[in-house]
Amino acid sequence: MIETKSTAPAFTLEDQDGVSHSLKDSRGKCVVLYFYPKDDTSGCTKQACQFRDAMPQFGKLDAVVLGVSPQDVKSKAKFAGKHDLNFPVLADLDAKVCQKYGVWQEKSMYGKKYMGVVRTTYLIGPNGKVLHRWDKVKVPGHEEAVLEAISSL
Repeated sequence: MIETKSTAPAFTLEDQDGVSHSLKDSRGKCVVLYFYPKDDTSGCTKQACQFRDAMPQFGKLDAVVLGVSPQDVKSKAKFAGKHDLNFPVLADLDAKVCQKYGVWQEKSMYGKKYMGVVRTTYLIGPNGKVLHRWDKVKVPGHEEAVLEAISSL
């Protein structure tokens, strides 16, 4: 995991429309970089829709929201279109960005071990430094906690 006060690792990934986004593109703004396991699953959909619904508040705070998971651009397009997402969801096909941020970890389901994304959110400041990190995020109310953290800056 990237510790607070550390420089956030650079990346460039494509969104649901095939547009490239780099962390440096948002320099001067707060960035909410949230990692989620899989497009269009129950928890991930709830989380994305909470961020979608809170985008006016994030906009007032001049904050950018970026979602990241290891599915491809086609999956992102379907997910974003189905749920009217109004922010970029980024395709990290090889999970390299997930690995850089320490969210690609061993998980277990029904006794089977596999590698996957642990739901994590980073708040990156206008200077590119990590201001806050939420580990093993529980979806209900998470967007409110992130908005509160940005508001308190």
